[in-house]
Amino acid sequence: MKKQTSDKSQHRKRADFFGLIQKTTKTPRHKEEGFKNPSGLRAIVVNFLPVRELSVLLVVALALTGCETIESDAPARAAMNAEILAEQPGDYFIGRRMYKQDYKMWGWVRQPGQPWKSAKLVMMNEQAKLAPDREAGKLGGDHNYEYRLTGGFSGNLVYEPASDTFYPEFLLRGYEVKSTAPARIYSTKRQEEPAVRILLPPI
Repeated sequence: MKKQTSDKSQHRKRADFFGLIQKTTKTPRHKEEGFKNPSGLRAIVVNFLPVRELSVLLVVALALTGCETIESDAPARAAMNAEILAEQPGDYFIGRRMYKQDYKMWGWVRQPGQPWKSAKLVMMNEQAKLAPDREAGKLGGDHNYEYRLTGGFSGNLVYEPASDTFYPEFLLRGYEVKSTAPARIYSTKRQEEPAVRILLPPI
C-alpha cells in the first residue's frame, strides 16, 4: 500500500514538473505582453553564446568595418595610386607623417613611384635639418601631412623604447609639403588618431 502511494506521488511530481515546463515554454513572454521588439530575449541568447563564437563574431564585425573603410575611400585611393605611378624617379623620397603621443618614430617613407605598402616606418635624424613640426615649434602639428623629402637612409637602426623595436634611420636634409590632406593609406581610420596605439603598415 505504501509502495503504491509512493509511486503515485512520484508520478504526480513528474506530471507537475513536465506541466510546468509546458506552461513555461508554451508562449514566449514577449508575445504574451505584446512586445514589438524583444531585445531582452536577444540579449539573453547572446549572453549564452560560447566565448569562441563571440570571438568569431567580433572578428567578422571588425573585418566588415575595415572593408567598409577601404571601399568608402576607393575613389581617393585610385586617384592616389595613379598619382604615384606618375611620380618621376629622382633623388628624393615621399614621406607621410604619423604622429603618435606614445611613440617617437616620425612616420612612413617610400621611394617615388612605389606603393605605400613598400614604405618603411622611420626614426628621423634631425642633425642636418629639423623635422617640419619641430621647426615650426608645434610637435605633431603636421600629423598625416605628406612630404617630398630629401636625404636618405643611413643604414643604421634606431631603438624606439615605447614599441621596444628598432627602426631604420632616415637622415633628413630638406622637405617640402606635398599635401596637408592626402588620401588614407591605412586599413583603419583609427590609426590616424594620435592617441591610438596602432602601428599597422600602409596598404
